Amino acid sequence: MSRLNRDVAQPARQRGAIGLVAALTLALAMLFMLTVIDSGRLYLEKRSLQRVADMSALEAATLKGNCAAGSSAAQFARQSAIRNGFDPEAEGQAIRVACGTLSVDAADSRRTFVENTTSTQAVQVIVSRAVQRSVAAGIAASFSGEPQAGTFTLSARAVAAAAPPLAQLSLRNIAAGIDSSQSPLLDLLFSSLLGGNLQLGAASWKGLLDTDLKLLDYLDRLKLDLNLTALDYNQVLATNVTISQLIQSMINLLQTNSTATTAVTVQGLKTLQAAVGSATVTLGDLIKVQGGTDIAGLSTSLRLVDLLQTLAQVANKKNGITASAQINLAPLAMITTRIQVIEPPQLSAIGDPSKINPALPVASDPNRIYVRTAQTRALVSINLPLLDVLNKPPLSAVTGLVGSLTPILNSALSLDIKGLLGGVGCLLGAKCMFTDFKFMTSGTAGPRIDLSLALAAAESYVTGYTCTSNTNKSLNVRTTATLLNARLGLIDSAAAFPASTDPLAVVAQPLPIIDIGTQTCTQLLGGLLGTCTARVPFGGGGVGLSFNPLNNAIVGTAASINSTFTSPNLPEIGTPPYYLGNVATVLPSTVLDGLVSGVKVQVYKPLANNALGNVITGTGTLLNTLLGLVNTEIIDKTLKPLLTALIDPLLNGLGLTLNPTDVGANLSCNIGQATLVI
Repeated sequence: MSRLNRDVAQPARQRGAIGLVAALTLALAMLFMLTVIDSGRLYLEKRSLQRVADMSALEAATLKGNCAAGSSAAQFARQSAIRNGFDPEAEGQAIRVACGTLSVDAADSRRTFVENTTSTQAVQVIVSRAVQRSVAAGIAASFSGEPQAGTFTLSARAVAAAAPPLAQLSLRNIAAGIDSSQSPLLDLLFSSLLGGNLQLGAASWKGLLDTDLKLLDYLDRLKLDLNLTALDYNQVLATNVTISQLIQSMINLLQTNSTATTAVTVQGLKTLQAAVGSATVTLGDLIKVQGGTDIAGLSTSLRLVDLLQTLAQVANKKNGITASAQINLAPLAMITTRIQVIEPPQLSAIGDPSKINPALPVASDPNRIYVRTAQTRALVSINLPLLDVLNKPPLSAVTGLVGSLTPILNSALSLDIKGLLGGVGCLLGAKCMFTDFKFMTSGTAGPRIDLSLALAAAESYVTGYTCTSNTNKSLNVRTTATLLNARLGLIDSAAAFPASTDPLAVVAQPLPIIDIGTQTCTQLLGGLLGTCTARVPFGGGGVGLSFNPLNNAIVGTAASINSTFTSPNLPEIGTPPYYLGNVATVLPSTVLDGLVSGVKVQVYKPLANNALGNVITGTGTLLNTLLGLVNTEIIDKTLKPLLTALIDPLLNGLGLTLNPTDVGANLSCNIGQATLVI
């Protein structure tokens, strides 16, 4: 090894390098420590400002401050800032308050604040304070060659929105209770709507009636079942879904917390699911949620049976079903029903009542809170076996009646009707026309009468509200009563559901009481020989009941009724609604009673098609006997009680009452509640 290499390799030669590294490491550590301390100072300053901004914005929004003349929002924000140790009047400190609205950026779904001095939806507060410049900035400034200020302005921004009032209207179509005697009727009605054969039984119906669905939980379940990835619920409400899938999601939700009661309900849902077919629906058409409604508005509950009935009516509308169903109430009556939903209902509506524009018509206001019943057409055919007793009226009365009508018919129709006994010429071989009358006969099921009902959709909507406090509040609702059009008599089933929605499109023929049929006969040897042609129904006319139709009559004493829900009968959103009840209530039998009471007994000419023709006038008092019989036996003893006992529960079960059913309401004022939104 050379001498030079030996000198370099000695340990004493490296002591200065170690000291230099130690000095550089210490300087770097001090720089990091200074950076941490300086950054911490700025972080604490920023955090302090942000706390002031947050509290000021929350207080201004909670107290519902505005930016009109006087600017209460600015006053509330300044007072809050002072209480939190921030003096807006101090040098280098400032606070700025603005009112506005919130919008959602379509690109990234982020909320943004839009300044609007007339709005109180949201309040923005910006606070600022002059603070010492950071060390790093000072060092950089020393090399810039230009003078730099020793301070800079640090600011914080917060946007808070007061929780808006939320109102909800709900419809309840089926009575709150059900017993075993009602379940066959509901089976029949749902079968008619769905076009199948449904048999749930009393236990399943009770389970459906006693079960409520939390809308928020149901939408979460539906979103999971549909594999939707949307952050909000608008996509769920706007998705076109099969009714079968909607019911399946109900089943999945109930099975998460299965009990003995829910097991019965689930079984009923599965039975319904098998009958609904492939019809689709947009859930948002049935449950209307106002745009911009907070998620709290979805924490409401719906009765499961009401939602199912609405879905069944939608299925009927989508599939165009007019299926027949029968109720056998022997020996009283045999009822056949046919039902068609023209327009399905809107079951529930949720929104902010402060957004309603009273200057706009209800149909034009996008922020309306509005529910409606279904627009429906129904045909009820009633066969009355009990009226078979009328097939055996006093023979003298009927014989005398027809005998008295014979000359009138001969005169009116230029006929040669010989009556019941014929004449001398007929017995000698001349061709004669004989009468062959039948009294209220229409087969083994008894005489038939048809009732056609066209019910327009009744509607209910919010017109105003007050929120003095969370416990002192009211909700004003306007309810428009439904329109009823009724036809009573004989109605051709093929023409009972015309394409036109005009109620007058359905025509009812008079209800035949006596069919004066005719036969042309040739008789010889006192009737021992001879032939007769086939009987011509109503060949000699007939006697029938003519009902005055109820056309476009508004049910109730007024077309619209104003109602007010007030505390304490105005529960919060998320709790069962309070149903005012008896809004414009008129029983169908009450209205139809007037129609039945206006019956007229009339004599008719025959038509070429053997139906009842034009009325023959001038019969005088010939109908008194029959009129008394009809009024006593048919109208008073049979038809009126039948309408009361059968038509009312039938239509009530369908939700086809002549009032807009039960309208329920909820209102949350949310006074004293505000949240930071930005």
